[in-house]
Amino acid sequence: MKKNKAVFLDRDGVLNKELGDYVCNLDDFHILEHNFKPLKELQDRGYLLAVITNQGGVAKGWYSEETLGKMHARLLETYEANGIHISDIYYCRHHPDYNGKCLCRKPGSLMLEKAMARFDVDVSKSYFIGDNERDMIAGEAAGLKGILIKSDQPIGEVLHLID
Repeated sequence: MKKNKAVFLDRDGVLNKELGDYVCNLDDFHILEHNFKPLKELQDRGYLLAVITNQGGVAKGWYSEETLGKMHARLLETYEANGIHISDIYYCRHHPDYNGKCLCRKPGSLMLEKAMARFDVDVSKSYFIGDNERDMIAGEAAGLKGILIKSDQPIGEVLHLID
């Protein structure tokens, strides 16, 4: 049986506007519309799309899992309305200063490994796009090709790096 190829995406600074710290409420959660077209293209090229994100603000008490759920629902609904299906959102709600070290928080690769197993991903044909070095470390640990972008940079500018 043929395995899936996938593009995993960090959230803040990749799919929604980077605020420099945590996005703590729904009013500040601004989806980067310039990524609709390139993500639709990746989907049309057969790539499964999934989100891998650290959300340590939950551990810090800066926002609740309920608020985070509303942000993620908006993200999924907005992309779906633009013809883009995001298969799932994996998030780590821990923060080392509050919960100690965990295995899921990037630069750890556990979230990626779980998603890759769940969706039967061919690691040799898959990528991780992020705007932080910890995204690249996590992707490399999971065997993925990492693509580092600047925060809020259009994904269309790096499409040529994806086969």
